[in-house]
Amino acid sequence: RELLPPWLVIAAGLTGILLLCVSTKDVPITPPRTKYGIVLDAGPSRTILLIYQWTTIKGNKTGVIRECSSCPVQGPGVSNYSDSPQKAGKSLEPCLNWAQKEIPAEQHSQTPLYLGATASMRQLNLTHPILSDGLLAALTVALKSSPFDFQGAQILSKPDEEAFNWVAVNYVLENFFKYDWRGQLVPSGKGMAGVLSLGGASTELTAKVEENQAAAEGVRLQLYGQTHQVHTQHCPCHSTDQLHNRLLSVLIR
Repeated sequence: RELLPPWLVIAAGLTGILLLCVSTKDVPITPPRTKYGIVLDAGPSRTILLIYQWTTIKGNKTGVIRECSSCPVQGPGVSNYSDSPQKAGKSLEPCLNWAQKEIPAEQHSQTPLYLGATASMRQLNLTHPILSDGLLAALTVALKSSPFDFQGAQILSKPDEEAFNWVAVNYVLENFFKYDWRGQLVPSGKGMAGVLSLGGASTELTAKVEENQAAAEGVRLQLYGQTHQVHTQHCPCHSTDQLHNRLLSVLIR
């Protein structure tokens, strides 16, 4: 048999000794970086600030997020400040200051900040568009003065709002993805749930439809490597207010 050269045996031995002596903590592995985002949900009765958290690891080009904390804004919904828009921006300050303590200071300038207004602001925009524009302008000034990366304040359309509700429900139900035995994200293989939103003035049914059935007003979403065409059917007069009125009618009779 051929013998290994002495220098090679010595080199191999030294390499083995080195590997045994070096602990794993001496070879640092960079952990996934944590990022933050802030959403202000400006609803009819109140506004709430929500902080979301995710890492730089994505599942099929889409982030995996979780809500980590929230702050209810004191006072009514922003549409109630139509006669004094500056007060609407002022009402957000306590929660914005709270968010600065929740998110590391070095992350403030990289944290996106959004405000989305819903039903009452849509109604105000239809009846008094000048007042609506003034409110959004005042909110924009207040949010731009924060240290966060302000991305805009807008009134969400009804299809967009319901599409976001659909995403939220199916995300919580883990219908988009699951973790396999290796801890990697893979499609869940489950179907998508429809969402029935019972509001004060109407009810909306939002569900995924096939591409060839998609209506013109549908919303197209690209999430976790899959395309979803979401459509909302509006049912006016089927609402909590209508139910309350019918109940009162029955009681009176």
